[in-house]
Amino acid sequence: MQIHLSGIEQSYGSQTLFHGLDLDIPSGSLFTLLGPSGCGKTTLLRMLAGFVRPDHGKVLFGQTDMTRVPVHKRNVGMVFQDYALFPDRSVLDNVSYGLLARGQSRSQARVPALEMLARVGLKDKADALPSALSGGQRQRVAMARALVIKPDLLLLDEPLSALDAKLRTDLREMLWDLQQEAGITTVFVTHDQEEALSVSDYIAVMDRGCVRQVGTPEQIYRCPDNSFVADFVGGANLIELQEELGQAADGCRRFRTAGCIVRIQSAGRFSEQTMLAVRPETLSVDALRPLDEGDIAARIESVDYRGPSTAYQLRTEFGFLKAVVWNTGVSQSWERGDAVVLRVPESALLVERT
Repeated sequence: MQIHLSGIEQSYGSQTLFHGLDLDIPSGSLFTLLGPSGCGKTTLLRMLAGFVRPDHGKVLFGQTDMTRVPVHKRNVGMVFQDYALFPDRSVLDNVSYGLLARGQSRSQARVPALEMLARVGLKDKADALPSALSGGQRQRVAMARALVIKPDLLLLDEPLSALDAKLRTDLREMLWDLQQEAGITTVFVTHDQEEALSVSDYIAVMDRGCVRQVGTPEQIYRCPDNSFVADFVGGANLIELQEELGQAADGCRRFRTAGCIVRIQSAGRFSEQTMLAVRPETLSVDALRPLDEGDIAARIESVDYRGPSTAYQLRTEFGFLKAVVWNTGVSQSWERGDAVVLRVPESALLVERT
C-alpha cells in the first residue's frame, strides 16, 4: 500500500514544525525517516498511526483519506523503543493481543501467534513472562505482535536503539528478512545512519521539520543534495570554495579554496552557496612531498584505531578535516603530530550549503 502525505502543516504553540510537507512512500518498501533528535520524524510516524492529526494537509493510505480516521480504525502495527509489552501477560498472550482485539477467539488467535513466535525464534518462550526475557527477545516479541495482525502499514519507532551493538545488528537483519517476506509497507524511524543505510529501500533525511532529500541508500550517500545530508550521512568534509578557475586540459573543473586548488569532475552548479563535499574514506593521506593541484598540507591531530580502519583528525590552514584509511597491512600508519599531504579526489561533489 502506497502512503502519501500532502501539504502537511503542524504547529505547537508559536513553533511551526511542518510547513507544506509532502512525502510519498512506495508500496511494500522499507522507508526510513532519518534525522537528528527533534527534526519531526517521530511526529510524522505518530501522524501515520493516527495519534497526531495535522493542522492542515492530508494523509492518504492508497486512495483513502485517513487524515481524521482514529487509531483503532487503522490497520497499523507499531513497534516502540521500549517494547510496550504487558508485563503480567505471557509472551503468547502479548502476541495474541491484536488478534483478540479484532474479535478472534483465544483458540483462533493461538495458531497464528505461535507461528509468528516461531518465525522470530521464540516459540519455546510462549508461556514465559516478558520479565524472563532479554532485551533482544522482548523486541522480537514486539515485532511478532505487530506483524501477526497482518497490518497494512508497519511503523517502527527506533526499535533497536536500546540494544547493544551485536543485538542491533542481529535484529535489524531479522527485521529486514521479516519485512521482505511479508511485503508490508514499513516506515522506520532512526537517528542512526548505519541502520538506515543497511536496511532501507528508501531514506528521507529530515532536518528541522523539512525533508532535505529522499532516495535510495546509495543515492543518499553517493549523491547528497546539500551540505546537511552530506554531513549527517557519512560525515563528509565540507570545504569552502572561493571561485571557479575554469577547466583543466583533461576536462576536470578547477576551484580555488582557502588552502589549495582542487580539481573535480562534478557537473553541479557553482554559486556563492556551493561547498565541496569530500567523504573521509576518499581523502588519501600521503607522506610529505611537493604540493600539486588537489593537495593539502596537513598535520595529524588525533588517531582513532577502529580495527579494519583508522580515522584521522587533521589540521589544515583552513580548518580540520577527517580521513579514514583502511588497515590493509600495506598502507602506512601515522601518529599524532605527523606532517602529511592530503589528496582531494576528483570524485568530490559540489553541494549547496543548507
